[in-house]
Amino acid sequence: MSAVEIVEVGPRDGYQGIGPFIPTERKIALLEQLAAAGLKRIEIGSFVSASALPQMRDTADVLAACARMPGVDPQVLVPSERRGRDAVAAGARHLVFVLSVSEAHNRNNVRRAPDESAGEYERLLAAVPADTRIRLDLATAFDCPFEGRIPEDKALALLERLVAAKPDAEICLCDTTGRADPAHVASLFARARAAFPQAEAWALHAHDTYGLGLANVHAAYREGVTVFDASFAGLGGCPFAPGATGNVATEDLAWMFARMGVATGLDLDALVAVARDGAEIPGGLPGGRVRAALSTGGGVCAPTT
Repeated sequence: MSAVEIVEVGPRDGYQGIGPFIPTERKIALLEQLAAAGLKRIEIGSFVSASALPQMRDTADVLAACARMPGVDPQVLVPSERRGRDAVAAGARHLVFVLSVSEAHNRNNVRRAPDESAGEYERLLAAVPADTRIRLDLATAFDCPFEGRIPEDKALALLERLVAAKPDAEICLCDTTGRADPAHVASLFARARAAFPQAEAWALHAHDTYGLGLANVHAAYREGVTVFDASFAGLGGCPFAPGATGNVATEDLAWMFARMGVATGLDLDALVAVARDGAEIPGGLPGGRVRAALSTGGGVCAPTT
């Protein structure tokens, strides 16, 4: 595989746990910088309860601003049929529906069982315009903060219903806690892709809580996955997964693939610059290594394809 797609999720996953409200104008300015660095698909926010996640209360305004950014594909996360309808009404044309394999995490997150969320997903699919792009985020696919390691058979059983509902949806397996390991990631992707050959696209959402984010991405890549979520400056952490830190840093992922000779379409210099700005957001919890390594004046020593 000579190319991968990096999906920037910092403006959603990276911001949602930050207490001080990030001004909408700053969110839009950072989006413009991310787009200038070559990022095309950006998860710009979520349609959720403003009382539960007040940082996301301006998602509709941020989405509207994306219309002024040529080439940007803004995707928004939704946890229910109702929120999906709200997103479509606000102009969203790329939805990310999220539900958890773990019942404890799903109930803590959206107050319902995974099977109930699967029903919400099916009803949303029937309600949205036919040209709406759909991604399915399967949270706690590997590990749960409340239940621990998730048996692979449990994840596959839920996927059986979800893939049948929309085989052409992109399926993203999410390491919500960052406790997955490369062997587990490789095994679950191998089994899922073999069990559901009708599924057209697979992705990985990796957190770096235990420093295994890049290793897990590489394991998925070796299993044929070519779409990976990342957060600039390594910002993030799930409010409903205690102790989880941010996603693998976008600049770290871009650096790794550049060193491997795998194209990402990203300008690493520009990406590091916006990561520096992101790391300064009040209340944020930045992570990653490449930003610091390339801030010493040595410059970029690898292709930035």
